[in-house]
This record gives sequence, structure tokens and C-alpha cells, in this order.
Amino acid sequence: MTTVAEIKNVIALYAQAPILWMDTEVADYKTKQPRLSLIQISSHSTDLTGEKVTVLDVLDQPDLITELIEKIMQNPHIEKVFHNAKYDLNFLGKKKAKNVTCTLEMAQNIPYYLIPLPNLQLKTLAEQLCCFTNVNKELQSSDWGKRPLTPQQLEYTKMDVVYLTQVHLRLLQLSQQVSPDPHREDITALTSRYRQIEAEWKQLDTEINHLKERLKNAMQVQNIQEEYGFKLSQQNRQTKKVSFNELAKLAQALNLDLDLDITLTKALQGKLETVLDQLPIEETEKTTYQLRVNQPDEEEDIPF
Repeated sequence: MTTVAEIKNVIALYAQAPILWMDTEVADYKTKQPRLSLIQISSHSTDLTGEKVTVLDVLDQPDLITELIEKIMQNPHIEKVFHNAKYDLNFLGKKKAKNVTCTLEMAQNIPYYLIPLPNLQLKTLAEQLCCFTNVNKELQSSDWGKRPLTPQQLEYTKMDVVYLTQVHLRLLQLSQQVSPDPHREDITALTSRYRQIEAEWKQLDTEINHLKERLKNAMQVQNIQEEYGFKLSQQNRQTKKVSFNELAKLAQALNLDLDLDITLTKALQGKLETVLDQLPIEETEKTTYQLRVNQPDEEEDIPF
């Protein structure tokens, strides 16, 4: 879509959709003044060819971009799905955008054992989770400010949304395994699986911690800041403390309002025991649960 009328009609149409899968292409993205070039949109989850993906040419069309932001991005009733949404939102409403889903964040919240992948790039997710073959991302860095766009560029933009759609659907399935209904959980199966991997996990965990400590010490002594993805950083924290009595005196002298809530620890309650009833104490109660894992008795049957 290139004409103003066409793009306005498409925006009005998509403003009625419950969910949209979206992507963007940016011209001059390596400069200090990047320009939004294309907005790709689909509302069809079953499209595997890109035929139902709409590509909006909004290069140097700020009024159209604003209209899309107001009617779609800021509409809380439309779910907008992106991969690495933070990047796209820089051009599409920033913090004003509502109801945005990021498939990168979804993947990051799924344990590694469910998606044991080298990275969480869209290409990797599409190939490894959705069985797409030969996902080509070479055109990602092509010149999106040049017109006319090539057929290869247009095909690339459409397929990126197809990959995004299918990755999103697959991640939704995997998310069900991460947070299933606790009322229906099979506790016996969960404890059995835990015991099966417990010994291996403990061995790997101690070795990883040991290796990290050795790496940290070696890189520090050898003055190496970064090596093979390991980065040594240094933090200096400064803490400032003041006596409460001195603070109270100063506040009184300067007529400062220091109406602060102070948590009464058990030790402090002990010191104030005789005057506690003279204080307007606000009590809150919070229940937390902790899971303690004990080694099973030798005679206890473990369900394997």
C-alpha cells in the first residue's frame, strides 16, 4: 500500500481486529535520524505464504504514522504482537502503546529445557520451533529508504510477519507448559521428575559456579575485560548512613516534614515494648510459602 487513501482504509480496517501481528522496517537505522519505512501487518494466523500480509509504505509520511498509532497502537482492545517490541515501539508510540505482546520476551520467560536454542532471534525460533527452512535475514540490513522496493525486499517483509505469527502461536503452546493450572498438576509426576534430574543438576550447578569463580579471578589478574562472551565488570557502591537522632534534630531545626514509615523489627519492638501501645501502629499480614526439599528416606518408595 502506497497511497494515502489506501493506507487510511487499511488502518480503519485493522482498527477493528482483535489481534495483529506486526513488524517494521527502518531506513537509515544506523544514523541518528532513522526513518520508519514500512509497517507490515497481518490479522490471519493461518497464512503461511504472506499473501494476506499488508505492507504499508509510510516513508516520510508522519501523518499516516500518527494515525496508525492513535487508532491501533493506543487501542487497548487490539493485541499487537512484535518480536523485540521495544525496537518497533520506538517508532510506533513508545510508552503510549497499549496491549503489546513481545515474542522475544515470551521466549525469554520459557525455561531453557523447553526451548534449548543458541539464541532467541526470530530466524532461530522460526526454524527450530516452527520448522521453517532456509529463513533468509540477509535483506534485513538492505536500503529501506530507496524506492522502488525490490520484489525480494517485499517478499522478505511479508515472510517476516508469517514467521512472527507462527512463532507466537507456538510460544503460546509452550507457555501452557510453563504455567499450567496448579489445580490439575500431577504432583507425583512432578516430584518424580525432580528426583530424576536432581543429582545431575547439583553436579552441574557446583561445576558452573566453580568455573565462573575461576574465570572471574583469572580475568581480573590477567586484566582481561571480555572473552568469548564473558564480561568482567566492576561496581563501586557508596553507602551513606546517618544517625536517626541526628536526622530528627536536623529535621526539627529546618522544619522538615519527615513523615516516614519505619518497619518495627523484633529487636526494635523489644526496645519499645513499654511504649508500643502509645504508637499508632499499622499492622499488615502476608502469607508466603517456601518449598523445602529433603532427601527421601532410603525406605521411601520414589515413583519412577
